[in-house]
Amino acid sequence: MGYSLTKENMDAIFASLSKAYDIFAPHVFEQEACFSDQDNIRYASVTSLDEIEFEKKSEYSFKEALLAVQQNLFYFTEDEVTVPKISDKGILIFLRSCDLHAVKRLDQIYLNNGPEDFYYKRLREKAKFVLMGCTETCSSGFCASLGTNQADNYDMYLKITDGKVVVDCKNEELAGYFAGADTAEVIPDFVTENKEKVTLPKNLSNESFGNPVWNEVGSRCIGCGRCNFVCPTCTCYTMQDIYYQENAKVGERRRVWASCQVDGYTDMAGGHGFRKSQGERFRFKVMHKIYDFEKRFGYTMCVGCGRCDDVCPEYISYSNLVNRLAKEEQ
Repeated sequence: MGYSLTKENMDAIFASLSKAYDIFAPHVFEQEACFSDQDNIRYASVTSLDEIEFEKKSEYSFKEALLAVQQNLFYFTEDEVTVPKISDKGILIFLRSCDLHAVKRLDQIYLNNGPEDFYYKRLREKAKFVLMGCTETCSSGFCASLGTNQADNYDMYLKITDGKVVVDCKNEELAGYFAGADTAEVIPDFVTENKEKVTLPKNLSNESFGNPVWNEVGSRCIGCGRCNFVCPTCTCYTMQDIYYQENAKVGERRRVWASCQVDGYTDMAGGHGFRKSQGERFRFKVMHKIYDFEKRFGYTMCVGCGRCDDVCPEYISYSNLVNRLAKEEQ
């Protein structure tokens, strides 16, 4: 059902939603980017529409709302383990079409790839998604090339235009907040073409792991891991056990984001390790995104958001690399 409301009426509804939901959306953190005179856009808990950045793409993805950068799994003493409680509120996440497609990838890894992940599942079951439309393409995204530029599996769509707020609500629970509002036909905004276009290689195989391009690109990669941290579909993490100084038998276990590009990520007991060079690590990341994952699940892991190209300090373009692999097949 579509609705048309004044900004004031929507503000009142948003206040009501905030009582029942923890709301996460892109937010502008002024002068908190890598350089002090630049703003940073990343996800944060918000309580009003005015706090949400609707126009520009966030540097970080929505996944922080479901997968905290640092997550306490349990606290332990000498004789018991306690799992932290979570908020009784639901979770409402504002995101764009490419990121909504990324939710499917996270679900595949954490819910449908062996035993379900308890910590992800208990948050995922509380989550509802509000689609933010795209009236024009971002500079680095290539969602249209991957078919992730459109999505219809949202719970609600919201757009502010000419002082009005239009909403398409598919979720019955959320629709209750709009009782009495004027109905209207609402069609979400989707881009149909990007500035950046990507052609996926169709004939990748195990032999592709020997392509010299990996060492070429790896010689430029510094292994900072920024591409993994901004990616909405990267799911790697490591574990940390924290022991309290007062009692070494008491502490907590944390799950912390990790990167397959960082030195030491594949180290094992006994001093063994895999993918020692940056070329090997970069190869693993790219092939996992466009080959291994698709071979196993039937669709690529990458959703074409372009964030990895945006943040690379060495200006390594993932999209250009994928196009090069496709061109070499011709």
